[in-house]
Amino acid sequence: MGLTAYDLTGRTAFVTGAAGGIGRASAVLLAEAGAAVHCADIDEKGLDETRSMISDAGGTASTHTLDVADRAQVKAAIESAGRLDILAAIAGIMHSSSVLETRDEDLDRVLAVNFKGVLYACQEAARTMIAAGTPGSLVTMASGAVDAAGAGLLCYSAAKAAVVQLTKTLATELGPHSIRVNAIAPGWVRTPMTDRHDAALQHQAEAAMVRLSPLRRVGEPEDIAHAVLHLASDASSFTTGQIIRPNGGVAMPW
Repeated sequence: MGLTAYDLTGRTAFVTGAAGGIGRASAVLLAEAGAAVHCADIDEKGLDETRSMISDAGGTASTHTLDVADRAQVKAAIESAGRLDILAAIAGIMHSSSVLETRDEDLDRVLAVNFKGVLYACQEAARTMIAAGTPGSLVTMASGAVDAAGAGLLCYSAAKAAVVQLTKTLATELGPHSIRVNAIAPGWVRTPMTDRHDAALQHQAEAAMVRLSPLRRVGEPEDIAHAVLHLASDASSFTTGQIIRPNGGVAMPW
């Protein structure tokens, strides 16, 4: 099969969180591989920028401004896409608080976006693929936070751990329909989400992650986008229910 295994010509992808960061990098790379990409996010301006990047490079993209925590909005957008071969459920938010200071509304908000948003997208994408009788690939976004405890990250880590279990369960249920389901658990990646501190704190945080990595660097959105492309393509046709960890070697679980 060779490098043609990564050719997505004639396929359609739906990417949440496509207005920036890993979602944008993934949408751009999937389009570069030949897919027609539906870009979804709550950030309309960012979506327009992503669409322009894809169009200017000769790719095909459309946008859907939506809140992934709203099942009806996700359902309507995916149904409007028609044929669907690939889902990359990447949209997510960050919240930091100690366990003792975590409020119900904080936990509910993070679970709504980071877990329920992934669940809704996977449900609707899988229904579309099953109805069409076509094989497909669902790619979810977990986090390196599922492999190590991080102070202040209860809401985020719990939601991402739930995504891992969702991924494995779906892989078991959807395998007979030739639909593969895999998760990506990135390490520290430079994105708008991680760039939430002032410059000095940001530098300290990145320096700490660099020291932990055998590669002595942090990740870029494109590093994770290549993992998305791999899982979306025929190059991973025998891969399902797996957690791929592009994390610079920070965590090496069995």
